[in-house]
Amino acid sequence: MRRIRPLTNREDLPALNKALVKPIGIPDGLGHPPRILLLYGSLRERSFSRLAVEEAARILEYLGAETRIFDPSDLPMPDQIPQDDHPAVKELRELSIWSEGQVWCSPERHGAISAVLKNQIDHLPLSMGGIRPTQGRTLAVMQVSGGSQSFNAVNTLRLLGRWMRMITIPNQSSIAKAFEEFDETGRMRPSSYYDRIVDVMEELLRFTLLTRPHAALLVDRYSERKEAHEKSQKADLSAIATAHQKA
Repeated sequence: MRRIRPLTNREDLPALNKALVKPIGIPDGLGHPPRILLLYGSLRERSFSRLAVEEAARILEYLGAETRIFDPSDLPMPDQIPQDDHPAVKELRELSIWSEGQVWCSPERHGAISAVLKNQIDHLPLSMGGIRPTQGRTLAVMQVSGGSQSFNAVNTLRLLGRWMRMITIPNQSSIAKAFEEFDETGRMRPSSYYDRIVDVMEELLRFTLLTRPHAALLVDRYSERKEAHEKSQKADLSAIATAHQKA
């Protein structure tokens, strides 16, 4: 079972004035298109956070990125499965490692982010067998609200992005009364909210391309080098002791 949601109408962008938007070129030597993972925070059939993420993915692809949207519908709770041994957990972590940037979009519930989105973030460890699934990656945060415009969810997502050691871009998107912003087919109507998503996705790709050549430098930390050095010394001492015993 693949947990990547199919993106329909990829090239259909009726709310976008393409004459004013140029695909972001990939500088020489930077290789493949930016890889962006998108996470949403509701399992409703008509999930506005998912619909917003799909619009963001279409914009990102038009700008020149490669996108994947994770489907969290069968993701277990943390610690529910021993050693997190579940295919959905494995796939989410693999997608995070694949990504160079991410988009997190949550509905605002009780003044905070949804459990569905927090569950996904909680399954992403800071370090996993020497691999860092989130550190050094860029991040754009978005929220949808049922009422007036609020920034509670995006503020919480910023806190989480910092905790996950990600580069959270300055711009963000908050869609008020989301039920009024999407038509019956699930497409977002032209509005200042849509325009802001375009702004955020442009900025995300620029930050992703700017930081890509420095990815290793951005996650190089003294404390981790010290820990690795101490482990290496202990291993050397253990090998010497074992050799003396055999002698």
